[in-house]
Amino acid sequence: MQMPAPIRAPTFLSKRRFFEQKLADLQKCTDLNQLKQIHALIYKSNLHEDPFVAPKLISALSLCRKMELAVNVFDQVQSPNAHLCNTLIRAHIRNSEPGKAFEVFCEMRWSGILPDNYTYLFLLKACSGLKSVKMIHAHLEKYNFYSDLFVPNSLIDAYSKCGLMGVREAKMVFDVMEERDLVTYNSMISGLVKAGELKEAKKLFDEMPQKDRVSWNTILDGYVKSGDMVSAFELFEKMPSRDVVSWSTVIFGYAKTGDVEMAKVLFDNMPVKNLVTWTIMISGYAEKGLAREAIGLYGQMEKTKLQPDDGTFVSILSASAESGLLGLGKKVHRSITKSRPKCCTVVSNALIDMYCKCGSLNRAWSVFNEMESKDLVSWNAMIHGLAIHGHGQKALHLFNRMKREGFAPDKVTFIGVLSACSHAGLVKDGIRYFYSMESDYRIAPEIEHYGCVIDLLGRGGRLSEAFRVLHDMPFEPNVVIWGSLLGACRMHNDAKLAEEVLDQLVKLVPTDAGNFSMLSNIYAAAGDWGSVANARLRMRNTAGERPSGASSIELNDEFHEFKVMDTTHPKSDKIYEAIDGLNQHLRKIAYVPSLVV
Repeated sequence: MQMPAPIRAPTFLSKRRFFEQKLADLQKCTDLNQLKQIHALIYKSNLHEDPFVAPKLISALSLCRKMELAVNVFDQVQSPNAHLCNTLIRAHIRNSEPGKAFEVFCEMRWSGILPDNYTYLFLLKACSGLKSVKMIHAHLEKYNFYSDLFVPNSLIDAYSKCGLMGVREAKMVFDVMEERDLVTYNSMISGLVKAGELKEAKKLFDEMPQKDRVSWNTILDGYVKSGDMVSAFELFEKMPSRDVVSWSTVIFGYAKTGDVEMAKVLFDNMPVKNLVTWTIMISGYAEKGLAREAIGLYGQMEKTKLQPDDGTFVSILSASAESGLLGLGKKVHRSITKSRPKCCTVVSNALIDMYCKCGSLNRAWSVFNEMESKDLVSWNAMIHGLAIHGHGQKALHLFNRMKREGFAPDKVTFIGVLSACSHAGLVKDGIRYFYSMESDYRIAPEIEHYGCVIDLLGRGGRLSEAFRVLHDMPFEPNVVIWGSLLGACRMHNDAKLAEEVLDQLVKLVPTDAGNFSMLSNIYAAAGDWGSVANARLRMRNTAGERPSGASSIELNDEFHEFKVMDTTHPKSDKIYEAIDGLNQHLRKIAYVPSLVV
């Protein structure tokens, strides 16, 4: 018996079913080529004004960062409704265009389209300041959208991002709410913590009818950021349950306050560690200058098979840079090279900064030249690195090359440029660059730029000009600026101006005996021994003691620090034996050192 052939659905039906399936998931489409094909079919089927299809098409185009096409789809709808307008508002916010989101809102009102609660929820996310949040708040009051608890909760969150004044407004909203949920309390507590109102936040936390991990972690974070680790640990012990965030927060707190021993105890007892926790602990060791421990822990992290991300690399490299741990920085660099064929711009910038601050300019220069894509931070880091190591001319050549390649300098660039001029003694060039900031680039000089110019003039022996700049600048001189002037007075043996500078320094830091020590050296160079004795007497009568000078070196993944006449190092006997040998050698070649009183 002959079997009948299976009945096949007409081709047009299968195509239609496929098209309907694509339309159902259209708002999730991120493949631009596929989206363009669907877009063409929508027009062919005359569905571009369909109230179900048009919002989905706008959402998909916004995901593909094609806002011009999304706006074009919106404009072709003859009678848009609130849902379509909300979709476009949300699309603009998703693409970091808050101004355009508010423009759509204004067009809605002019066209007589009534906004709904979703309109205002989206607009609250677009608010960039207290004024815009207050405007949305007024509309919510006018149209009474408070029945949806999500609306006042979002309003509290938006206000809380506007500083102390915003938090006060948020608290007023909170106080008049008849109904509150867990999100309401958590949003309000988070806002108070961010504004530094920790006492008020804790009071509200204690009043909460129920708490979740977010509630506990928010207060814990507040204590940690305020540096109150006693209260933080007490709260940590009371927590009914702890997650990775709880452990990481308290470990971060101890590491930041310098108690890496306690941080390590908690780290070792933590049930589950993630990449963030490892990064905190390694960075904590690095910031403390404990190279061996930091490198050892980094090796342990690699053995766990966790894949460090860009944030991990940048955090550890930044900590290495601040403490001068070249060994750890190089180990991280090797890991980066092994784990990825190309290094992203942010990580490359961190490598340049680390190598520059650790004194390895050749490696920094190599990373800089190998970068496929440089940004302004890359140029600034390299210019600053060359400047602080005395390569002023090279830094200025790099600055000119940066401009030729189309990068406009910013205020950070000019700090590096002015520092380069100062270290290289290029006084005229430095003054020219300083005045070009406003005239050529419309960058208003800040106190750091004035400090660089004053240091530049002081090093160049033009002390009277340095004082004139100091008195004419629109900022109050700080300790750093007065200190650089005192150093310039010592360099050029100007005792009269040094006395004036010292009077100002004593007002700012009365307990720093080191300033009197420098003044006595200036008097000694001038042969004024009576004034030397007076300065030394004032130094002894100063409330604080002059901190001992210290030098540090990194050797075999270990950090060694030495102070004047220090005998705490385990190999101090051999070190002093080597120094005595060098002194004997210097006497043989008749070398006379420059002594400082």
